Amino acid sequence: MDILKRIYAKTKIKQTFLSLLLTALSCPAHAFYQWENDGQKLEATGLLRGFGIALQNPDNAIFYQKENIVSGGAIGRFMLSGKWDKTLSLEIHAEQSYVPHSLQTGVSRFPQRPGIERSDSLAWTNLEKQAQLQFDRFNLQYIDKGFTFKIGRQPLNLAATFFFTPNDFFSPFAAQTFYRTYKGGVDAARVDIQLGEFSQLSLISVLGYRPDAHRDSGWSNNPNLDRTSYLARLSTVVNKFEWAIIGGKVRKSEIIGLDFQGEVFEWLGIRGEGHANFPQQVGQKSSLEFALSFEHRWENTFTLRVEQFYHGAGANNVNGYASKLLNNPNATSPYLARLYTALGVSYEVTPLLSGNATFLYNNIDNSSLLALYANYSVSDESELALSINLPFGKKTADVNLKSEFGLSPQVISMEYRWYF
Repeated sequence: MDILKRIYAKTKIKQTFLSLLLTALSCPAHAFYQWENDGQKLEATGLLRGFGIALQNPDNAIFYQKENIVSGGAIGRFMLSGKWDKTLSLEIHAEQSYVPHSLQTGVSRFPQRPGIERSDSLAWTNLEKQAQLQFDRFNLQYIDKGFTFKIGRQPLNLAATFFFTPNDFFSPFAAQTFYRTYKGGVDAARVDIQLGEFSQLSLISVLGYRPDAHRDSGWSNNPNLDRTSYLARLSTVVNKFEWAIIGGKVRKSEIIGLDFQGEVFEWLGIRGEGHANFPQQVGQKSSLEFALSFEHRWENTFTLRVEQFYHGAGANNVNGYASKLLNNPNATSPYLARLYTALGVSYEVTPLLSGNATFLYNNIDNSSLLALYANYSVSDESELALSINLPFGKKTADVNLKSEFGLSPQVISMEYRWYF
């Protein structure tokens, strides 16, 4: 692995991460702030993350400006939650980050996908757009007798599967993402109505925004009704399986789908989700998206998960990759091909050390990506994580791609997290 050989010769990453690590370790671990009085409660917590990262991009001057990147950054998250009379609650997450331009873009030449689709009015940048302050969550929630209403910037998790999650329409995690503690928030309103002991109706509306290349997030400040989403999801439990149907409008497409999850023989977990997509735009074709997952966790904590994904909007040969990558930067799915397989394993080596691995395989061009992750608990309030991404696939020096993951960089990163 060339990237591993180059890292030791690079002193910048060692200096950046070491300074961040020593700074965090020198700080005392304070408990969160908490106040309670007559049914009212206010709680403040925080998270500091410092990381160093090295990337080796493929040797393709058409897509990348530079082959090697070694840098680092930091992210701080301040979280405030409040409750009044057990019915009304408030949630605010403010995030301050410093990420150099080279890491934001990967020095890629092809059009970048915009960030999470939400208003740019709650984000501010400085230091030539390398430092950003934004509100990732800002919402109010009302709960009373089986009725819940939540409005404002909030995370929406509609996934049943783990890696590909085709029904998770709003800021989904990438399949190779291991740290999933905080999901990105979107500007939404959600109503959950308890219909029975195991049945629920959810009504969801998410504001949409027009793409705006002049905004740091890639989206405008003003809501756009054409891209606003409206969804209804009805779920219930039958024979120890949770089943749900979902339908409505997601941005400029009408969708109808389902998801299910449960266990058979008290041994094998089965999960599935998918939908049929009917675009409203002229010239766009309908498609089917579906993922099916099987998993088992042994008593020794070893967990194995296998997942198959049919991406109906993807290309069925490599000739269609370039047009999807270059001409459709606002596509909701990051995947280019029609069919994928994922294999994931995890194991608690010791009570303090855990390891994970994810192997993604493109069934169309036979390229793959191996993502490795180790997490060590330094203390009750801090942890150290190591991540490595190794792509495998045919390389190309021009715009005619021969494989999807062959265009991905080799990556190694180390991150220190301190919770307070």
